[in-house]
Amino acid sequence: MDGDMTGKSVFKTDSKPLKVHKLSRQGSLSLHVADQLEALIVNGNINVGEKLPTENGLCDAFGVSRTVIREAITHLKSLGLVETRRGVGTTVLRSTTVEAMPAERISPTTVEDILHVLELRLHLEPAAAALAAERHDAEDRRILEEKHAAFIAARAAKSQAREEDYGFHYVIAAATKNPFFQVFYEQLSQSVIPRAKLMSIEINTAATDKYLARVEEEHTYVLEAILARDPEAAREMMFQHLNRARTMYAKYQEA
Repeated sequence: MDGDMTGKSVFKTDSKPLKVHKLSRQGSLSLHVADQLEALIVNGNINVGEKLPTENGLCDAFGVSRTVIREAITHLKSLGLVETRRGVGTTVLRSTTVEAMPAERISPTTVEDILHVLELRLHLEPAAAALAAERHDAEDRRILEEKHAAFIAARAAKSQAREEDYGFHYVIAAATKNPFFQVFYEQLSQSVIPRAKLMSIEINTAATDKYLARVEEEHTYVLEAILARDPEAAREMMFQHLNRARTMYAKYQEA
């Protein structure tokens, strides 16, 4: 990895050196990393079939932590651009984005409700995740891991995992030790989960597993950050998780 006087850093793929910008500590760092890598892939600077540098190499190139790189790669996977395989690394699959959508179409009123709730959650839950990272105790840790495992089991059983999704976010609210975060979740109940608002005829069952696999991975990174007592990473992971959902559901509104 070589730097230059313009604030750019160079990394090499299988075939060529590429320049990226090192990041300042402003905004969502993982989104900035993902945006730069996405542009390199879509523009053909990194070819289909090529591997991205290692996590350590990307950390050096962008000047960010391993956590940020992992979340950026998760975002690229959610777009269908790359896949990661143990012992192989991260490989570019295609040069155009493909979004796993949980429904073929959603009524305009339902989309509007979903986006309103996600807007509210985006202003509250990243803060809740940061507080949970700072304040959780051993019992919270046990319950967080239990609820995450329940989501994984529900997905494996081919369910919509709505209740388990709600449960995971609820215990994060509880781990803040601020009862008003819990009250927020209790009042909205499972309606905070966008899939709970979809009618069965709207569900795209073929895409559901891929969609929930991405949710599971995002939950994993949120959980890891909380249990590592890293409030900034927890805040970022939760923001990325909810913002990705908001971006996806906004596409139904545009359609």
